[in-house]
Amino acid sequence: IHSHFQSTFSNLLSTFSHPWSTALVISYFQPFHVEPRNIVDDDPQERVSAEAAILNSRVHYYSRLTGSSDRLLSPPNHVIPRPEEIYIYSPLGTAFKVTSGDPSSKNPSIVTIFAVWNTMMGTSILSIPWGIKQAGFTLGILILIIVGLLMLYCCYIVLKSPKAIPYVDTSDWEFPDVCRYYFGKFGQWSSLIFSMVSLIGAMVVYWVLMSNFLYNTGQFIYNYAHNVNMSDSQFGTNGSDRVICPYPNTDPGGNTTPTITTLILDGNGTSDNSLFKNWWSKTNTVPFYLIILLLPLLCFRSASFFARFTFLGTISVVYLIVLVTIKAVRLGFHLEFHWIYATGFYVSEFRLLFPQLTGVLTLAFFIHNCVITLMKSNRNQEKNVRDLSVAYLLVGLTYVYVGILIFAAFPSPPLFKDCIEPNFLDNFPSSDVMVFVARTFLLFQMITVYPLLGYLVRVQMMGQIFGNHYPSFLHVLALNVLIVAAGVLMAKFYPNIGSIIRFSGATCGLALVFVFPAVVHMISLKRQGMLRWPSALFHSFLILLGLANLIAQFFM
Repeated sequence: IHSHFQSTFSNLLSTFSHPWSTALVISYFQPFHVEPRNIVDDDPQERVSAEAAILNSRVHYYSRLTGSSDRLLSPPNHVIPRPEEIYIYSPLGTAFKVTSGDPSSKNPSIVTIFAVWNTMMGTSILSIPWGIKQAGFTLGILILIIVGLLMLYCCYIVLKSPKAIPYVDTSDWEFPDVCRYYFGKFGQWSSLIFSMVSLIGAMVVYWVLMSNFLYNTGQFIYNYAHNVNMSDSQFGTNGSDRVICPYPNTDPGGNTTPTITTLILDGNGTSDNSLFKNWWSKTNTVPFYLIILLLPLLCFRSASFFARFTFLGTISVVYLIVLVTIKAVRLGFHLEFHWIYATGFYVSEFRLLFPQLTGVLTLAFFIHNCVITLMKSNRNQEKNVRDLSVAYLLVGLTYVYVGILIFAAFPSPPLFKDCIEPNFLDNFPSSDVMVFVARTFLLFQMITVYPLLGYLVRVQMMGQIFGNHYPSFLHVLALNVLIVAAGVLMAKFYPNIGSIIRFSGATCGLALVFVFPAVVHMISLKRQGMLRWPSALFHSFLILLGLANLIAQFFM
């Protein structure tokens, strides 16, 4: 008996030392008794099969030998049950059948591509024409292509980074976990801080835009109800497709005097209109009205209800593309090429303000903090790189299409190209019906997305500080009040979404796009003995590029 036990034990150790072996010596060590467990399925009180129960006990036995993060002593393939035999056991002795392991539950490539496209497309699309104007038409298009390629490469590094870590189970890791692995607590907290910058920056931009869209929507309804013919006392063109210049202080040519559109009312509505303007102001009142609606929504314990309305984002982007196309066809193209110096109504093709566009694009192409999760749902994991590249191509084409059409169709003369606003919808009057529909779509979309962003901020921040996503109502309320206050203050005193986007994009991009991915990649290559000086120089250049992008924002 002693000899038989010694032989069996040595064979068992041999199997543990070589986890890739398919030897069945584990069968000598089968458990004597398997406790019956109930299954919650179509038939109540159904028993687990003896084979499945034994396999489950074996997996539990292996899990006691080492930590779950160590691959050296992971269960061999013949011990892992088939997908149809996998159950999740609760402490009450109930087993729930796992159905998510079915490959059919994952998304095909086309769905994954458009999921990435839909996630990346955000409020930055409204600022792309302004960014191209700041950089110059030709330089702006070149920068958009180059920044898109650099962002794609850095996103590729992020996507591949968990798989480059040996002997550790990284199947459920995100990029902050990778940063914690390489840089310890510093990497974990710094990635958290910069992730908060991107999320809170997006929430501030959302608050400014929601104030803008709510104001213009209310203005449209008021004008329609009171028969106001012309709603804006601003410089602009005439005709059915009217374009306005909200801040016509810049006069590069100095040879023309724009006309002022007057406000025409039916009847004696001057006093009523004055009272309405006092209570319905884009910066003084509307940002505060949003608090009544959005602050309670932020305090919801779960954000699952708002996640059902994410399809509004796709509808809004598609409608924006249709709107831009129709406006460009009706307005026609107004382009002149002046390579170095601005002339008359036009801007030069190369301008020194181009870092403003690079800052906007850093946030416009930013998906690095969630790309690993998005690509996990892809059915064809071996095609992740291809699908990610196609998604970036579609996003880049969308930005180029909207940016070129708005810039080219902006009527110059009589208006200057410098009149293009950071939110190009502001160049259309509130009385424009098609623009009113676009603002309404975007308003409802942002009202549903804003609580989701707040939920992400709460989960990441509260989880790291208190170890609980919802420590108490007072904790959550205090955090939400600070976030809302930041949005209200920016909407009141500095409602320039272009500057907010470029600063938040350059700040979070410095760490999560350029520094951390480049350093992680170089460390990984060095540990494998594959780091060469051309690679080191290129990735060091990426770090310097991200740093220069952030510093340049303060001089624009």
